[in-house]
Amino acid sequence: MISILHTWGQNLLLHPHIHCAIPTGGISSDHRRWICPRYPFFLPVKILSRVFRGKFLAGLKHLYRSKKLRCAGPATALADSTQFSKLIRRLHRHDWVVYAKPAFGGPLQVLRYLGRYTHRVAISNHRLLAFEQERVTFRWKNYAHGGKQGQMALVATEFLRRFFLHVLPKGFVRIRHFGFLVNRSRASSLELCRQLLASSSSAPAETGTYQISSESSTLWHCPRCGAAMIVIQRFTAAELSTCAYFDSS
Repeated sequence: MISILHTWGQNLLLHPHIHCAIPTGGISSDHRRWICPRYPFFLPVKILSRVFRGKFLAGLKHLYRSKKLRCAGPATALADSTQFSKLIRRLHRHDWVVYAKPAFGGPLQVLRYLGRYTHRVAISNHRLLAFEQERVTFRWKNYAHGGKQGQMALVATEFLRRFFLHVLPKGFVRIRHFGFLVNRSRASSLELCRQLLASSSSAPAETGTYQISSESSTLWHCPRCGAAMIVIQRFTAAELSTCAYFDSS
């Protein structure tokens, strides 16, 4: 997969999140076949919400035990371990909501959308409108109100503070590649992917009754689980009609 770190919102405040492009399938461990997904969707939403709840609360408890969770202001009461435990139990009892929807437009549109964040900074020049009396004015979209466009004016020091929130530390990588997309073997892996996908999409045209070798059987996959299927016999059209005749009688 490809993961891209995106840290800013339209108002330049810190909004760290990661965009991920994940292929529907992958290369088998023996590099001899392409594994198709078992289901026509990425993850079951209800199970994903429970897993996310568990991971999030586990991380929260770890931060609390290691004294890295700051309990101040309205959360001061949580400095008491008893109150914190009550909160965790209450959160466990609630169903958490995970929103998922089909990809929009297709793979090209998704990659074009992600491409906007790969090598850009938090704000581009065309959004800057004016710099007057130590105030910077720029265009922004308020996505909390349907993407309504407006103008925002900030004191220059506040504008710079928000902008530098998104300058990454030295050596920090914004884009990471995993699986067959890792840099050191991407070219050879992509070529293998193309060969395996072409092989899995083309069905052999030979006729007759014979046994097929295990090597060529990897071209056939179960449409439900994606595992390799073993073809035991093939039937000609005449043999199939005979089988249908005996079956109907």
